[in-house]
Amino acid sequence: MRYHDLTGKELIDADRGQRLGVLGQTDLVINNQTGEIEEIVIQDYAMLGFKKSESAASIKWQDIEVIGNDMIVIKRETT
Repeated sequence: MRYHDLTGKELIDADRGQRLGVLGQTDLVINNQTGEIEEIVIQDYAMLGFKKSESAASIKWQDIEVIGNDMIVIKRETT
């Protein structure tokens, strides 16, 4: 799967039933050695693309439950 295939999909937290953002308005943390995506970093943006704050949430790639046609469902592992 290519990054282009992922952009524009909504990120949904299945545990909280909450919309987290849209992939494409996020940053990716990529492992330099393997080239694999490790995390998705969601910035807090306001309208017009300006950052609301310096805070950001991150989602580990292994927490992705399913990638559908329109959305990506996240289910975080609890220990």
